[in-house]
Order: sequence, then structure tokens, then C-alpha cells
Amino acid sequence: MSIVIWLLTFVLVLLSVFLVLIVLMQKSKSDGGVGAALGGGMTEATFGADTGNVLATLTRNCTIAFFVICFGLYLLHIRQHRVDRGGVSLPTINVPEAAPAPEAAPATGEPTLSLPAIGGEAAPATEPAN
Repeated sequence: MSIVIWLLTFVLVLLSVFLVLIVLMQKSKSDGGVGAALGGGMTEATFGADTGNVLATLTRNCTIAFFVICFGLYLLHIRQHRVDRGGVSLPTINVPEAAPAPEAAPATGEPTLSLPAIGGEAAPATEPAN
């Protein structure tokens, strides 16, 4: 499990750096600022006239992947912590002992009902109504 956590952490770090670079490559609305200074004009030569849409789509997809990986790592760390503590086990359910078997019904041919009482003793048999 720890190999998956380390691998996802490494992917998260790479994705974070890539996300920062994508945001810095975007051209600002006023055609100045950090986007123009760090290569905002060069992205138009690379992606053509549709640069804004490509970078916006890439930013949105990387942001979604970033949050999904962060949430997954959070859940994996919680699971790892519970396994290390020994807290992952099935709950035990105490089952009460079985009541003694009811006595055999009389051989009269008519069915009788015997219901167990709260104390565990059998209730008296009832006669069917004619």
C-alpha cells in the first residue's frame, strides 16, 4: 500500500509543478504581467490562435486531476493509519444462546401453536378455534 502512496505523491508533485507552469504560460487579460514575461507570447507561436482555449482546458483538467489525487491520497493515508493501528477488523456480534427445543406436540392430529415466552419458557399450547 505504501508503494501506491509514494507513487501518487510523486505524480502529485509533478502535476503541481506542471500546473504552476501552465498558469504562468497563460497570457493575462491586459497583455502584460507574468504571463508575457515568462513566455505568454511564445505559446501563441506553439499552439496558434487557439492558445487561450488550449491552456484553459489543460488548466481545468490538471486542476481536476490534482484534487482527485489529493482526495485519493487523503483516503489512502487514513486507511494506512487504521491498518497500522490495528483498527481494521470486523465487529463481533454476541449471539444469545439458543432456547431449549419445545416439547413434542400431542399426537391428536390437530396442529397446536407453542410460542416462546420472554423468559425463554414455552407458552402453553393453544387450541385452534372451530
